[in-house]
Amino acid sequence: MTSRILPGIVVTLVLAALPLIGDDSVPSPLSIDKAKKEVVIACKIAPRKLPNLKETYPIEVIATWPAPKGQKAHETIVTIESVKPSEVHKALEQLGLKSGRPTKEAGRKPEGPEVAVLLEIPASDGKTQRVPIEQALVQIKTGKAAPALKWHFTGSNFREPDPEKDDKVYGADLTGTFLAVFPVTDDTVLQSGLSTEEEKSLKLETNAKLLPKEGTAVKLILQAKK
Repeated sequence: MTSRILPGIVVTLVLAALPLIGDDSVPSPLSIDKAKKEVVIACKIAPRKLPNLKETYPIEVIATWPAPKGQKAHETIVTIESVKPSEVHKALEQLGLKSGRPTKEAGRKPEGPEVAVLLEIPASDGKTQRVPIEQALVQIKTGKAAPALKWHFTGSNFREPDPEKDDKVYGADLTGTFLAVFPVTDDTVLQSGLSTEEEKSLKLETNAKLLPKEGTAVKLILQAKK
């Protein structure tokens, strides 16, 4: 149980216990390895163009629910099913981390402990390899690799979906966004350190030379800094 205090309001987030890696009695798309201080999330390589949209949009987030529930599913690297962003938040807390504060404001950086973000993908030898998430991105204008990023466990803002009720909801559970490259939303679990100004000039695309085809099952790894 996690409590978060908003102005004049105490919000309580209640989540079921999450399985640890090695506990096969409760299969789950989300697992925790406390020894390695990491959260492992099953996901798939996302489609880069949705059939209902005319354009392919630059990458602005790393992971989201699939369309249509995922509000940013048209600009993500991977999609995650059967896991809520608030469950990822709770999993990171089980590693001993305390969430900070997300941002959508120009000039204000996200706050929170630093977390390494890796993607586990199929390797040429039939096994798997882990790569920093930045290697899965390239700059559209130059084709060069994306800059190294610092990821912060900010946690999401809380929202009030029904103005006639006092119920507060973990905002990312409404949008389905897990990690945001740019501060285009504060309804997310993690944000990189990039600013709104950098979002205007840095346009990103997936690295087709590295990533497997769309729909391939992969894993997203969130590692607490030791």
